[in-house]
Amino acid sequence: MAELVSNERVDDIPLLLSQMQKVGLSELVDEHFETHGNWKGLSLGKVVMGWLSYILSQGDHRLNQVEAWAAGLSHTLETCLDGSVRPLDFSDDHLATVLDELSDDLSWESFEGGLNRQTVRVYDLSVETVRLDTTTANSYRAPTTDGLFQFGHSKDYRPDLQQVKISQAALDPLGLPVSTTVVSGV
Repeated sequence: MAELVSNERVDDIPLLLSQMQKVGLSELVDEHFETHGNWKGLSLGKVVMGWLSYILSQGDHRLNQVEAWAAGLSHTLETCLDGSVRPLDFSDDHLATVLDELSDDLSWESFEGGLNRQTVRVYDLSVETVRLDTTTANSYRAPTTDGLFQFGHSKDYRPDLQQVKISQAALDPLGLPVSTTVVSGV
Protein backbone atom coordinates (compact mmCIF):
# COMPACT_ATOMS: atom_id res chain seq x y z
CA MET A 1 0.00 0.00 0.00
CA ALA A 2 1.45 3.37 -1.03
CA GLU A 3 1.85 6.00 1.66
CA LEU A 4 0.22 9.35 0.98
CA VAL A 5 2.68 12.26 1.09
CA SER A 6 1.55 15.85 1.27
CA ASN A 7 3.35 19.17 1.51
CA GLU A 8 2.36 22.26 3.44
CA ARG A 9 4.15 25.58 3.24
CA VAL A 10 4.22 26.58 6.90
CA ASP A 11 6.17 29.87 6.62
CA ASP A 12 5.99 31.68 9.98
CA ILE A 13 2.87 29.95 11.35
CA PRO A 14 4.62 27.68 13.92
CA LEU A 15 6.66 30.63 15.22
CA LEU A 16 3.60 32.87 15.58
CA LEU A 17 1.58 30.15 17.31
CA SER A 18 4.42 29.28 19.69
CA GLN A 19 4.72 32.93 20.75
CA MET A 20 0.99 33.03 21.42
CA GLN A 21 1.29 29.81 23.44
CA LYS A 22 4.14 31.33 25.49
CA VAL A 23 1.85 34.10 26.75
CA GLY A 24 -1.02 31.65 27.28
CA LEU A 25 -3.30 33.42 24.82
CA SER A 26 -5.66 30.49 24.24
CA GLU A 27 -6.14 29.82 27.95
CA LEU A 28 -6.72 33.52 28.67
CA VAL A 29 -9.33 33.84 25.93
CA ASP A 30 -11.11 30.70 27.15
CA GLU A 31 -10.98 31.97 30.74
CA HIS A 32 -12.39 35.43 30.06
CA PHE A 33 -14.88 34.84 27.24
CA GLU A 34 -17.80 32.41 27.40
CA THR A 35 -18.92 30.61 24.29
CA HIS A 36 -22.45 29.67 23.37
CA GLY A 37 -23.54 26.19 24.45
CA ASN A 38 -23.73 25.09 20.80
CA TRP A 39 -20.04 25.92 20.14
CA LYS A 40 -18.36 22.98 18.38
CA GLY A 41 -14.78 22.21 17.38
CA LEU A 42 -11.70 24.06 18.59
CA SER A 43 -11.99 26.19 21.70
CA LEU A 44 -12.50 29.93 21.26
CA GLY A 45 -8.91 30.53 22.34
CA LYS A 46 -7.48 28.12 19.77
CA VAL A 47 -9.59 29.68 17.01
CA VAL A 48 -8.35 33.15 18.03
CA MET A 49 -4.74 31.91 17.88
CA GLY A 50 -5.22 30.37 14.43
CA TRP A 51 -7.00 33.43 13.12
CA LEU A 52 -4.35 35.82 14.51
CA SER A 53 -1.62 33.71 12.91
CA TYR A 54 -3.46 34.06 9.59
CA ILE A 55 -3.80 37.84 9.96
CA LEU A 56 -0.14 38.30 10.94
CA SER A 57 1.28 35.87 8.40
CA GLN A 58 -0.84 36.84 5.42
CA GLY A 59 -1.37 40.53 6.21
CA ASP A 60 -5.07 40.02 5.49
CA HIS A 61 -7.97 40.57 7.89
CA ARG A 62 -10.81 39.32 5.65
CA LEU A 63 -12.92 36.63 7.30
CA ASN A 64 -13.84 34.82 4.09
CA GLN A 65 -10.23 33.83 3.28
CA VAL A 66 -9.32 32.03 6.49
CA GLU A 67 -11.22 28.77 5.93
CA ALA A 68 -9.38 27.95 2.67
CA TRP A 69 -6.07 28.93 4.27
CA ALA A 70 -6.73 26.60 7.22
CA ALA A 71 -7.71 23.75 4.88
CA GLY A 72 -4.30 24.04 3.22
CA LEU A 73 -2.49 23.91 6.57
CA SER A 74 -4.51 21.24 8.36
CA HIS A 75 -1.52 19.17 9.56
CA THR A 76 0.43 22.23 10.74
CA LEU A 77 -2.55 23.69 12.59
CA GLU A 78 -3.44 20.36 14.20
CA THR A 79 0.14 19.94 15.39
CA CYS A 80 0.55 23.50 16.68
CA LEU A 81 -2.92 23.88 18.19
CA ASP A 82 -2.91 20.44 19.84
CA GLY A 83 -6.30 19.45 18.57
CA SER A 84 -8.44 18.21 15.76
CA VAL A 85 -8.78 21.13 13.35
CA ARG A 86 -11.59 21.33 10.85
CA PRO A 87 -11.60 24.02 8.15
CA LEU A 88 -15.10 24.92 9.46
CA ASP A 89 -13.45 26.07 12.69
CA PHE A 90 -12.24 29.03 10.61
CA SER A 91 -15.33 29.66 8.46
CA ASP A 92 -16.42 33.28 8.15
CA ASP A 93 -19.61 32.54 10.14
CA HIS A 94 -17.57 30.97 12.94
CA LEU A 95 -15.14 33.92 12.97
CA ALA A 96 -18.05 36.38 13.06
CA THR A 97 -19.21 34.59 16.21
CA VAL A 98 -15.68 34.99 17.62
CA LEU A 99 -15.90 38.74 16.97
CA ASP A 100 -19.25 38.88 18.75
CA GLU A 101 -17.75 37.10 21.77
CA LEU A 102 -14.71 39.40 21.86
CA SER A 103 -16.87 42.54 21.66
CA ASP A 104 -18.04 42.24 25.28
CA ASP A 105 -16.32 45.23 26.92
CA LEU A 106 -16.28 43.84 30.48
CA SER A 107 -14.83 40.51 29.37
CA TRP A 108 -12.32 42.31 27.15
CA GLU A 109 -11.16 44.51 30.02
CA SER A 110 -10.68 41.45 32.23
CA PHE A 111 -8.85 39.60 29.44
CA GLU A 112 -6.59 42.58 28.76
CA GLY A 113 -5.63 42.76 32.43
CA GLY A 114 -4.78 39.05 32.46
CA LEU A 115 -2.73 39.34 29.27
CA ASN A 116 -0.84 42.36 30.61
CA ARG A 117 0.01 40.50 33.82
CA GLN A 118 1.64 37.80 31.70
CA THR A 119 3.41 40.00 29.16
CA VAL A 120 4.31 43.34 30.78
CA ARG A 121 7.20 43.48 33.22
CA VAL A 122 8.09 46.44 35.39
CA TYR A 123 11.64 46.93 36.57
CA ASP A 124 12.98 49.25 39.25
CA LEU A 125 15.97 50.74 37.46
CA SER A 126 18.27 53.23 39.09
CA VAL A 127 18.51 56.42 37.07
CA GLU A 128 21.81 57.89 38.11
CA THR A 129 23.00 58.74 34.62
CA VAL A 130 21.23 59.10 31.30
CA ARG A 131 23.56 59.35 28.32
CA LEU A 132 22.51 61.20 25.20
CA ASP A 133 24.12 60.34 21.88
CA THR A 134 23.44 62.28 18.70
CA THR A 135 24.49 61.60 15.15
CA THR A 136 23.61 62.46 11.59
CA ALA A 137 23.26 60.32 8.50
CA ASN A 138 23.49 61.70 4.99
CA SER A 139 22.02 60.48 1.75
CA TYR A 140 22.19 60.94 -1.99
CA ARG A 141 18.39 60.80 -2.22
CA ALA A 142 16.37 63.34 -4.17
CA PRO A 143 15.30 66.33 -2.05
CA THR A 144 11.67 66.82 -0.97
CA THR A 145 10.35 69.96 0.70
CA ASP A 146 8.75 68.24 3.70
CA GLY A 147 10.89 65.09 4.00
CA LEU A 148 13.18 64.06 6.86
CA PHE A 149 16.31 64.39 4.76
CA GLN A 150 17.18 68.10 4.43
CA PHE A 151 20.21 70.26 3.79
CA GLY A 152 21.78 71.73 6.94
CA HIS A 153 25.02 71.99 8.89
CA SER A 154 26.95 68.79 8.16
CA LYS A 155 29.26 67.25 10.76
CA ASP A 156 30.62 65.11 7.93
CA TYR A 157 31.70 68.19 5.96
CA ARG A 158 29.29 67.25 3.19
CA PRO A 159 26.99 70.28 2.79
CA ASP A 160 26.09 68.98 -0.67
CA LEU A 161 24.19 65.99 0.83
CA GLN A 162 20.87 65.93 2.63
CA GLN A 163 20.91 64.55 6.16
CA VAL A 164 18.74 63.38 9.02
CA LYS A 165 19.52 63.88 12.73
CA ILE A 166 19.15 61.05 15.23
CA SER A 167 19.33 61.26 19.03
CA GLN A 168 19.14 58.42 21.54
CA ALA A 169 18.96 58.53 25.34
CA ALA A 170 20.13 55.44 27.26
CA LEU A 171 20.42 54.51 30.95
CA ASP A 172 24.01 54.13 32.06
CA PRO A 173 25.68 51.70 32.82
CA LEU A 174 22.91 49.34 31.64
CA GLY A 175 22.77 50.81 28.13
CA LEU A 176 18.97 50.42 28.03
CA PRO A 177 17.49 52.79 25.39
CA VAL A 178 14.97 55.18 26.91
CA SER A 179 14.06 57.17 23.82
CA THR A 180 15.05 57.69 20.20
CA THR A 181 14.28 60.85 18.27
CA VAL A 182 14.64 61.31 14.52
CA VAL A 183 14.33 64.83 13.12
CA SER A 184 14.99 66.58 9.85
CA GLY A 185 18.58 67.52 9.05
CA VAL A 186 17.90 71.27 8.86
